[in-house]
Amino acid sequence: MHALSPVRAKRLRAETIAEIKSTALALMRSGGPGAITLRAIAREMGMTPNAIYGYFATRDDLVTALIADVYTALADAVGAAWTASAEDEPAARVLAWATAFRAWALDNPEGFKLIYGDPVPGYVAPEGGAAPDAARRVCVGIAALAAAAGDRAGSPAPGPAFTWDDFDPGLLAKVRSAFPDLPPSGVALALRIWGHLHGLVTLEVHGHLRAQTLAPGKLFRSELAQLIRSLGFGAG
Repeated sequence: MHALSPVRAKRLRAETIAEIKSTALALMRSGGPGAITLRAIAREMGMTPNAIYGYFATRDDLVTALIADVYTALADAVGAAWTASAEDEPAARVLAWATAFRAWALDNPEGFKLIYGDPVPGYVAPEGGAAPDAARRVCVGIAALAAAAGDRAGSPAPGPAFTWDDFDPGLLAKVRSAFPDLPPSGVALALRIWGHLHGLVTLEVHGHLRAQTLAPGKLFRSELAQLIRSLGFGAG
C-alpha cells in the first residue's frame, strides 16, 4: 500500500476536521449544547473514540475551534456589509450592518446559538477568549454605529451620567483603541444599539416569534427605522 502524499494527507485531515465540526453543530441542533461530545461525534462519523482524539485532544478544544470559526464568519459578514456601504451615509451603514447580522444569524442558527445562546456545559474558554480577534471586530463594529451617530442622537436620556467604571475593561480596550474620542455615553449607546439589534434576532432564531408574527423581517425593518431615527439620521 502506498503512503499518502503530504498534500493528500493534509487535505484529508482538513476534510475530517470540517466533518467533525459540522457533526458537532448537527448534534447541537438536535440535542442542545450539551450534546457536543467527542464520543457522540465519533459514533456519528463511524470513527473509534481514540481516532477522533487525533484531531481534537479534548471536547473544549473542539468547542473553541467551533466558536472561532463561527465568530469569524459573523465578523466577516457584518464587516463586509459595513465596508460596502457608503461612508457618508450613516443610516445606510446602520441598515447594512444590522441586515447582514440578521441574515447571517438566520442562515447559521446553530452557530448563533453557540456564541450567543446557552453555554456548552462545562466548557472553559482559553485565556483571552475563544475568538478574541473576531469578538473585537464585532464589538468595534457596534461601536462604529454609535460613533457614526456622534452628537446627532439628541439629548441623553434622563438618568445618571455614565463613567468608564460602568463598563468592562476588556470591552473598553476593544472599543477605545478604535474610537479613542468615544465618551462613556457613546459606549452606553453602542450597548443600547446592540440590544435593539440582538433582541428581535434572538427571538427569531429561537423560534419565539413564529406564533406572534408571519412577517418577522418586516418587524425587524420597522425596529431598524425607529433606531435610525433615534440616532438622528432621519427616516433612514
